[in-house]
Amino acid sequence: MSQEQIGKILETYRERFSENPSSIVTAPGRINLIGEHTDYSEGFVLPVAIDRNVTLAFTPRDDKVIQVYSIDFEQELVVNLDNMQRGDGGWKEYVMGTAWALMDAGYALNGWQAVVAGNIPIGAGLSSSAALEVAIGKTFCLASNIDLPPASLALLSRKAEAEWVGVNVGIMDQLISAAGKEGHALLLDCKTLDYEYVPIPKEITLVVLDTMTRRELTKSDYNARHEEVKQASKLLGVQFLREATPQLVEETRTHMASTIYRRARHVVTENQRVHAFSTAMRNNDLLTMGQLINASHVSLRDDYEVSSSELNLIVELAQKQPACLGARMMGAGFGGCALALLATDQVEPFTENVFSLYRSQTGIEPNIFIVTSADGVGECSVPLDL
Repeated sequence: MSQEQIGKILETYRERFSENPSSIVTAPGRINLIGEHTDYSEGFVLPVAIDRNVTLAFTPRDDKVIQVYSIDFEQELVVNLDNMQRGDGGWKEYVMGTAWALMDAGYALNGWQAVVAGNIPIGAGLSSSAALEVAIGKTFCLASNIDLPPASLALLSRKAEAEWVGVNVGIMDQLISAAGKEGHALLLDCKTLDYEYVPIPKEITLVVLDTMTRRELTKSDYNARHEEVKQASKLLGVQFLREATPQLVEETRTHMASTIYRRARHVVTENQRVHAFSTAMRNNDLLTMGQLINASHVSLRDDYEVSSSELNLIVELAQKQPACLGARMMGAGFGGCALALLATDQVEPFTENVFSLYRSQTGIEPNIFIVTSADGVGECSVPLDL
């Protein structure tokens, strides 16, 4: 987040609370290089924490009250931790849900007051909700003298989204926001939560292609896909699809409905692509990386059916540009963003061409921007000069 944006957060905090905050918490959004819709099957993913984040300026309180103002939504939440009730959705549910998850795990929480803002496009598949949950969780930890390792913070943040908000997400988004490392992707086993850092080749640039179309996960087919992979697992005789092989899927094909077969085929082959992509990264094999990204999009489009006409168009336009190594839809799908891998020295003509072509064919101006890797959630002191 820029100095100007942090300055606005601090200014708003001072206006509302007539004092300086005691600290600042920042949690990043993410891109996922490859491994889409595999995390809730306990599979493998390869996300990167990015330089788009949720930032929160806060001060602990000596009571049980949470008072937080959102600049982005121009709304305030004031709630006593001893008397929380689910509302009608929106950003406030993520705050209360995170508090509930921590208390349900046995942690005694103190109140705090804060101003929060983010520069992650909301609903675009860059995990703005996970970044908010992790930032809120970290704030509770700091205000309540709780020491949680990244994996534990991620698990409780995920519990908030799954059980309070009602979206059956996997663990990837929360874990990369909690444990990201600048200059690296995170190869995560979603079953064991074991992870390792894989260096990002310096020769590539990561570009987000925001179609400016949006979806709401709780109102989309996301939960339906979650149920379909459960059905596939049952028919294949495995607890989770990460345990299945391509051979088993093909052998069982005649016993599955076509839709369930294709869902299983995507998850199983996508897990294979994650490992192949990680190997290609370590070898600086940019050509193979691009080919795997392209194959991932085809699988998401045809087998998992979570793409959209706008996503398919912007991916096709990107793939036709000379600078593009590969491109695919990213995130839950049904709208939002795609990801393109570019040769570092050819970004400007790529951006101009894709922007112009997408706008001319849809009438929509896309938001195309470079992202760089970042560290996971952290605390910093309040700047004295802002």
